[in-house]
Amino acid sequence: MSRIQALPSWLLNRASARGRRLVAEALAQDGMRMPHHAVLCAVADLGPVAQAELGRTTGFDPKDMVGILNDLQAQRLITREPDPADRRKNAITLTEEGRRRLARLTRLGDEANEALLSGLTPVERELFLELLARIAEEAEGEGS
Repeated sequence: MSRIQALPSWLLNRASARGRRLVAEALAQDGMRMPHHAVLCAVADLGPVAQAELGRTTGFDPKDMVGILNDLQAQRLITREPDPADRRKNAITLTEEGRRRLARLTRLGDEANEALLSGLTPVERELFLELLARIAEEAEGEGS
């Protein structure tokens, strides 16, 4: 192993790239792209949710968010209606079809993550996820 291949940052990048590829391929089986899936998950967690809050939560650029929401609405997976609390804002909600689709996508994503961690024992997986969570918490503390 070369010096670069032993660096934690290089290893995390490689593992991350593999994870993104596996999840993207899994979601594609159901005709979904990763950003669209991320927005569906956020709407499920937060909904009904204002479009601006959804953008802040997911980190997508507002222009990209509009396109993603247009795509999801065209597929009848979400609705955008005036927010009863503030009619100037849109409240985004999952439709019944959106909930069903998200359930299928969740199963596909779980299978992809299972494949990603397949080389680890259950104890190793638990420790690995614990350690990754600590690293991610540090990144959040830095404002990343």
